[in-house]
Parts: sequence; C-alpha cells; structure tokens
Amino acid sequence: MISVTVQRGGPEAPQYPQVFEVPAFESQTVLDVVSWIQQNADPTLTYRFACRVGMCGSCAMMVNGVPRWTCRTHVNKVLKGGKIEIGPLRNLPVIKDLAADMDPFFDKWVAAEGRHHPTLSRDDAIAEIDPEQPARVEASLGIECINCSICYSACDTVAGDSDYLGPAALQRAWTLYNDGKDADKDAILDAVSGKGGCHSCHSMGSCTAYCPNGLDPLSAIAGLKRATTQRFFRGRAK
Repeated sequence: MISVTVQRGGPEAPQYPQVFEVPAFESQTVLDVVSWIQQNADPTLTYRFACRVGMCGSCAMMVNGVPRWTCRTHVNKVLKGGKIEIGPLRNLPVIKDLAADMDPFFDKWVAAEGRHHPTLSRDDAIAEIDPEQPARVEASLGIECINCSICYSACDTVAGDSDYLGPAALQRAWTLYNDGKDADKDAILDAVSGKGGCHSCHSMGSCTAYCPNGLDPLSAIAGLKRATTQRFFRGRAK
C-alpha cells in the first residue's frame, strides 16, 4: 500500500491534508493514484486531466513539492518511504482540491502579446519561411510549449511578484518576436519591457530545469532582455 497525502479544500474552505491508503500496482503513475482515490475512496476529490500521455499538460500538480505532469510521473520515481504528497500547482489560485485556476496564467500570456500579428490576409498566398533561417530556428525552440504551467509554478519570481508575466508567457512572446510572419515586433517589446516584464526575471533557471518538454524559457527571456535593451539604446541614439 502507498500512503498518499492529498491537499484538499479551496477558496471557500480552509485547505487541509487528507491521507489515503492506495494499493500499489506495477507501472503506476501519480495520475493513476489520484484516479484510484476518486474512483474508489472519495468521489468528491476534484482534479483535472485529459490525454494521459503528456500531450495536454492539464494533469500538472505538485508532487512532493515539485511541479510535474502526473500522467508521466511514475510512482516508483517519487515514492519516499512508502509515501507521496500531492497538491495543486503553486502560484495559482485553487478552485478545489487539486484543480488550480489557470485564468491568471493565461491572462499573462495575453498581456505579453502572445498572439500572432498577421502580415497577410487569408486571401494572400502563404509566405514561405526558410526553416534554417536563424530567427526561425530561434522561434522553433519554443513552439512545443503546451501551456501546462509547470514553469510558472516552479518560478520563485512569480511567487514573489504577482505582476511578473512568467516564463511561459515570455517564451511565447520571444517565439512570436522571431517569427518572420509576425508584423508587430514593437508591440511585443512594449508588452514585455514594462513592470512585471522580462527584466523582472532573476535568471534562477527553475523554469528551464523543470520543463517536462525540455524547453528553455530562461534563454528566451534573456533574448527579450537583449532585444528590449537594444531598442532602448537605439531610441536614445536618435
């Protein structure tokens, strides 16, 4: 048996830990454990998941204090003395139990101008972009982000500064900034250069260290710092 401590509660009631005894199975994931509890021990347990194969990121939770995709985290990798602690993602409001409110995360994604600014209309032919072009290579490094919020939950700057846009939003901004089909690079730099923008990053690197997809938000943020600084000095030179 596995002793599983689950963080329960939400904004309408104090949060509290609840311990469940869960049968151990071969090749068991943390998401399997949570599902067993909900199906066999307490049907009121609230959590979120979808694909179960590391494609959607919706099952992300804190496991022993570390943000992880629970569908890809095997119990035998995180079991400590026959025990596991599971909680909702850090740095986000809790809806109930293990389900975090993702609205602040996506609000910051929008605030960082994480949307495409088209250069053409739907009636124009699709512009060809050389995949080996340096800017395209740089943009491609971040396109596998699935917005699971692991990096956001791992970030200590987010924990201490509610205005900070966070690594995922800033990486998205850097991806679009390097996209040859994006028409408003100044709008992107404006969005990420103010309060809570890229210059608030302390370069601790937790975002890169914990990204399950092996992405490097820290380098993307460094790119935005360079681009905003270069634009500032070009403006001063005029």
